[in-house]
Amino acid sequence: VDKHSTQQSKMTLGALGKRAVLASVRSPHLKQHFAVLSRCLSVTPHHGDYLENYVHVDKHTVPRLPNDVHDRNYLYEDESARTMGGISATVRHDWTKEEIAEIFSLPFHELMYRAATVHRMYWNPSEVQQCTLLSIKTGGCTEDCSYCSQSTRYKTFVKPTPTMKVKEVLEAAQRAKDAGSTRFCMGAAWRELGNKKNAFGHILEMVRGVNGMGLEVCCTLGMLNAEQAKQLKEAGLTAYNHNLDTSPEHYPKVITTRSYQDRLDTIANVRDAGISVCCGGILGLGEDETDRVGLLHVLATLPEHPESVPVNALVSVEGTPLGNDDDIDSVDAFDMARMIATARIVMPRTMVRLSAGRLSFSDAEQFMMFQAGANSIFNGDKLLTTSNPEFDQDQALFDKLGFSGKPAHQGPLVPPAESLGEVVITKVEGSKSKQYA
Repeated sequence: VDKHSTQQSKMTLGALGKRAVLASVRSPHLKQHFAVLSRCLSVTPHHGDYLENYVHVDKHTVPRLPNDVHDRNYLYEDESARTMGGISATVRHDWTKEEIAEIFSLPFHELMYRAATVHRMYWNPSEVQQCTLLSIKTGGCTEDCSYCSQSTRYKTFVKPTPTMKVKEVLEAAQRAKDAGSTRFCMGAAWRELGNKKNAFGHILEMVRGVNGMGLEVCCTLGMLNAEQAKQLKEAGLTAYNHNLDTSPEHYPKVITTRSYQDRLDTIANVRDAGISVCCGGILGLGEDETDRVGLLHVLATLPEHPESVPVNALVSVEGTPLGNDDDIDSVDAFDMARMIATARIVMPRTMVRLSAGRLSFSDAEQFMMFQAGANSIFNGDKLLTTSNPEFDQDQALFDKLGFSGKPAHQGPLVPPAESLGEVVITKVEGSKSKQYA
């Protein structure tokens, strides 16, 4: 691409509308990229200025959207729906339980088709985010979560350990980066940060250090207040994980030492601080299908959909109440795929993360889950206190399936179906044009 065309395109973006941009760019290659971008948004002076910050236009680069989920949502604020292959999808926050239950209960083949189509309308299905989770403080938690091996209330194989040193954590983060991971998550077995000022200071140092390596940084540290969330944001935290685990109705049967509202309050503090929310649940807690629908209903009706939703399969641990309960059915690949597929349909712009329990599923079963809409995984050899596939196994799986990892601090690729004009995008009433494809 010649330098003059690139410079001309930048100047034009800030001053002209979509048609003028396409007409003024002389390079056919640039025209193709601007056609993609014009389907993502109607170019205005504000958007034109902003595009320069994230669009890389050359013959080797496919356009990427902003990495920050809030920026991506802003770009799509005038979009009401997408349609492809007879399937329509929209980002909504007013889902009813009945609507989600109807989707969840679809025949499996139909559910998979719908979810896979929605996934391709909003994402590039070949790109999967790779995250590594390190337990920086293991065991000794006072909570009574009936699935957790880290609780002091149960006798399990986990022995309490002190918080890791900053240097140790940064060395682990470097190993994760070298192995291909792009988001590094740090978990501590606490009910809440509370007044742990010294430990919190070390965690802030860890966040700054990992961020300085070029990795995205995530933490899961229990309950947070607004000030703690603000400090984490200032240190460079990308995302905060705080799962709801299950439905509000089933929750008291699993945990009694922390309320559902406590969890929602922490999520609100994280969201208000401008940190991306990572929030999902666990299958296999003795819940009914109505509880799985109930969890999805809570997530899909939050003021903002989570940036990512982890879907975990319970890894039962001997010594915990749920680990000792033989009456609880195990979670199979179809359970996981149905949950992932429904999440993909009701939260189309959310990353759905295949998390704990992945090791128990074959490559073919994992592929089914990716087809259902999963586009993020935890990798490495340690997922808090349960095993997870090692890095080299994951790379072999990616090679087999034709996947590539999402780079750190870069937004998702524009969906191929969108760049090829296969997606019909309907805009909200009052926009200059109501449909474009």
